[in-house]
Amino acid sequence: MDRVIQKQKWSTKRLMTIAGIIGVVVLVAGSIFFTSGKSKLNVDTERITVSEIKKGAFQEFIPVNGVVLPLTTIYLDAIEGGRVEEKYVEDGASLKKGDPIIRLSNTDLELSLANQETAVYAAQTQMQISHNNAQQNTIAKLNQMADVDNAYKEAERIYNLDKKLLDQKAIGMQEFKAAENAYIYQLRRKKLTTQILKQDTTLISQEDEQAREQYAHNKSTLLLMRKKVADLTVRSPIDGQLTSMDAEVGQNKNKGEHLGQIDAQGGFKVQVDVEEHYLSRIYNGLMGDFAFAGKTYKLTIKKVFTQVTSGRFKVDMQFVGDVPKGIRKGQTLQIRLALSDETTATLVPKGGFYQQTGGNWIFKVSEDGKTAYKTDIQIGRQNPDYYEVLQGLKPGDKVITSSYENYGDIQELVLKK
Repeated sequence: MDRVIQKQKWSTKRLMTIAGIIGVVVLVAGSIFFTSGKSKLNVDTERITVSEIKKGAFQEFIPVNGVVLPLTTIYLDAIEGGRVEEKYVEDGASLKKGDPIIRLSNTDLELSLANQETAVYAAQTQMQISHNNAQQNTIAKLNQMADVDNAYKEAERIYNLDKKLLDQKAIGMQEFKAAENAYIYQLRRKKLTTQILKQDTTLISQEDEQAREQYAHNKSTLLLMRKKVADLTVRSPIDGQLTSMDAEVGQNKNKGEHLGQIDAQGGFKVQVDVEEHYLSRIYNGLMGDFAFAGKTYKLTIKKVFTQVTSGRFKVDMQFVGDVPKGIRKGQTLQIRLALSDETTATLVPKGGFYQQTGGNWIFKVSEDGKTAYKTDIQIGRQNPDYYEVLQGLKPGDKVITSSYENYGDIQELVLKK
């Protein structure tokens, strides 16, 4: 006889299928739950830096290095080339204006001087000879003029006398015409002699002037040559200290070659290297300060050199007020160069967070100190210590300023002690 077999409602296969479906639903629900909420990360408070937002004095400045230099430096170059014959002082010597430093020799220059002296002497001698000849020629012309003038006066006397005698019928017309012709001849001769003498005087004057100019030119050239020879002895142009001397007896120095320098003993300046990024913001009058021997001293920019070399340019700064005692040439100073006046601002200490956020947001610590969450902010100016906060934070807020390198896209930090 057949037996009815009752069908099972929950088979093992069916249970496994249902369990699989439930698992998938749970995974999907969990994924939706966790992705729709804030991603969190547990952080050890000992590995982060928590800073407090403060309101205080803020000044935008950059740290720069400056080198102490003499206020005035005179560079010594060889005005004329030559061989070093004698050194009067050594490097580091203190000098007075006009003190000799080295003596060079230059045979070509000295020979040119001798030739020029000969030329001046010859020009002077020739000028004297020409002047004497001109005087003798003038005397001869004057003697001739005297004879001509005397002959003219005699012819004029006879002419006037014969004219009266002719009127009185005492002489004939033939005799009168002879006297008249002689008078006219002597008159023309006198005019011609006077003109010749005048032209001769002008010519002599021009020749004398040319001779004097030539002599003056030769003498001026001689003075120049003597100065060039005198320049072979290099002398100190100011009171100061000789430094960087580069000359030894027997060396040949070309014209214009550097020999050394003299540092004036009248004060110091500080030359500073600045990154070219700040070129448009650097100008005369900007202030800076530095610490030396426990005191703070001020500097001001006096000159900006706009030429950029290797991404940097130079400025000269001078001391404002007292110059630090004991400061030395070549000493390096760490200077805070101010780019703005001092103002009051909301400040956040500098930290590694800026590299990941660009100053657009920051992790702000909650009031209970247990979590920190992303907060949008706006950063303004900065200096080596602080950023200026324009919005998003207020004094008293606490933020995480250490690096965010390992946080990725985390929205909230859970702070664990």
